[in-house]
Amino acid sequence: MAVRAVVIEADGGSRGNPGPAGYGAVVRDPETGEVLAERSESIGTATNNVAEYRGLIAGLEAAAELGAAEVEARMDSKLVVEQMCGRWQIKHPGLRPLAAQAAGLVSRFTAVRFTWVPRERNRHADALANAAMDAAASGAAPAAASAKAAAREATVVRATGTDPATTPASWEPRPTEEATRLVLVRHGETERTVQKRYSGRGDVPLTERGRAQARATAARVAALAPSVAAVVSSPLSRCTATAEAVAAQVGNPPVRTDDDLIECDFGVWEGHTFAEVREGWAAELDAWLASTRVAPPKGESFVTVAERTGRAVDRLRSAYPGETVVVVSHVSPIKLVLRDALAAGDAFLHRLYLDTAGISVLDLYPDGGVAVRSVNDTSHLTDV
Repeated sequence: MAVRAVVIEADGGSRGNPGPAGYGAVVRDPETGEVLAERSESIGTATNNVAEYRGLIAGLEAAAELGAAEVEARMDSKLVVEQMCGRWQIKHPGLRPLAAQAAGLVSRFTAVRFTWVPRERNRHADALANAAMDAAASGAAPAAASAKAAAREATVVRATGTDPATTPASWEPRPTEEATRLVLVRHGETERTVQKRYSGRGDVPLTERGRAQARATAARVAALAPSVAAVVSSPLSRCTATAEAVAAQVGNPPVRTDDDLIECDFGVWEGHTFAEVREGWAAELDAWLASTRVAPPKGESFVTVAERTGRAVDRLRSAYPGETVVVVSHVSPIKLVLRDALAAGDAFLHRLYLDTAGISVLDLYPDGGVAVRSVNDTSHLTDV
């Protein structure tokens, strides 16, 4: 019997990139979560991205066979999601035929939405893909029963923290192409950071100690990144002052501002402490803490902030392939960039602490891979 709408969960990978590869796809009822179809296959030697596209294609084919009209495709591959949404170019010639095949399948549905999800929310498809990879590595064809068993067992092994199917993937060697390195710097101290007040769009200057932090941070960045292609900053003065100090230490590239790196707009909470907000807007605060889709009164949600910081990161990846860029921003944008880089959940935002003038480093590879090198390095601030 045909179904109106379905959710596709798809994944793929390889042991070695390229290496023995496979994919998995699950089609679910969006209301009940019932599994309507599963697909899993070893595909010989291939790259992660090829396997991920094959998983998407298999899921779309299964949804079409079920007669679905509307589809939400969920994947933990940011590259495939962004390329299918048309936001990233498909530069690798080996992926273009697969993307075209997927696009042809998309045209068969009334509506298709692509959603990036963290890996922990894609465990069923991930387990199917890992079973297929194991079969490819052993030279055997994956039995459907074995693939389904692997998916069922995923919940059990996750409880122990030792999932043998997924652990090797985290140790796969990175591609040989040079990464774009982002050195993420939070601005130096301001009066509002000292007083622990919400500081969003208000243009609050650095304190004297904040300026000293900026100089110390500049020296640390110069040691970490002898060659810097660009320094990009939020337009607010606490960031541009920090960025200018960094630029002076790394060869004086011009400081370029990007509005998408500005801090979250905290609306009517601007300038208030957490305790003051709790007293005056208790219900609104609870809702904001519970969901990244909720904005402070007359402010901006973290979902919106993540969308614009994602755009900024995409532009830097495209504009500076294989180079190092220093990005000077605020606590919320940097947390959101790190959340997405680590494929973490929203709880990460409330558990990660970022100091003023702290430094985090991540590498963005041409194939969509990400490696977080450090988070909130403050070793340079011990004497400030």
